[in-house]
Amino acid sequence: MIKGLYIILISLFSLTVISCSSSDTKTTTDNTTTTDNTSTSSSLYVAVGDSGTILTSSDGNSWTSRTSDTTNDLYAVTYGNDTFMTVGGDGTILTSADGITWSARTSGTSKSLYVVTYGNSTFVTGGRLGIILSSSDGITWTERTSGTETDLYEVIYANSTFVVVGRPGTILTSTDGNSWTSRNSGSGTNLMGVNYGKSTFVTVGYSGTILTSSDGITWTLRTSGTTENLNGVTYGNGIFVTVGHKGNILTSSDSNTWISRTSGTSNDLYRVTFYTNTFVTLGTSGTILTSSDGTSWTSKTSGTTQNLWGVTYKE
Repeated sequence: MIKGLYIILISLFSLTVISCSSSDTKTTTDNTTTTDNTSTSSSLYVAVGDSGTILTSSDGNSWTSRTSDTTNDLYAVTYGNDTFMTVGGDGTILTSADGITWSARTSGTSKSLYVVTYGNSTFVTGGRLGIILSSSDGITWTERTSGTETDLYEVIYANSTFVVVGRPGTILTSTDGNSWTSRNSGSGTNLMGVNYGKSTFVTVGYSGTILTSSDGITWTLRTSGTTENLNGVTYGNGIFVTVGHKGNILTSSDSNTWISRTSGTSNDLYRVTFYTNTFVTLGTSGTILTSSDGTSWTSKTSGTTQNLWGVTYKE
């Protein structure tokens, strides 16, 4: 994803540096572990990252490395239509029925793909220089006109609407994943994550930016209380959770007022999801944290030092 941008930030701060899932968002966002904790019939988290890293977990606590057969960085992952899908560098698209065995698909582009989601019987992926592709089956892809040449960093399907966000302040919406309309975000900062809960879209981005919208069209700036970059956001258990630079985690019960939480890490956090009463966030150097309430967080062993960029789940 956006890897180049994070590398720049890393150098500035001297740090080692989806599908955005939520309980009402999607149709369904390590190299070693102790045991294999997955089966094709059970619930499953899937996380992806640099150098083709794919990890799976049944509970968010114990993680197992899977073989992707690619060395390209993987930036986002989603689940829909009985299919896991991950996307990444050089137009990489992989699909899997079980999260364990993965097949390469032809995307038709060499541009890096940073985002992917499923909704309205359609997979949508996008990324570098405004590229957007759609597919009904995850195998055959069609390039769509996005109307922008700016990088796209996250996409979601909720409330009968696809919403994609990017730089600088880019927001696009679509009802079908094929025809896209630019919206005025009112912000000039890079928008990195988007999600939906309590009848509200929430997007987050650089310099602590948080915007909310009831329809994905008209957006309102909120006060986050931080100037750190925010990278991902989810909704679950009655609260919104956003994560970002230097281990920042904020929570909100209404998407308007945000409270800073202690993550226990100074590593950058890139994505966060919620499923079965558990929040899972991940980031730099294989960082994985879990929480039952979004307030207290526990570090988990991922078994990798690769940066982890995306996480999703199957019910």
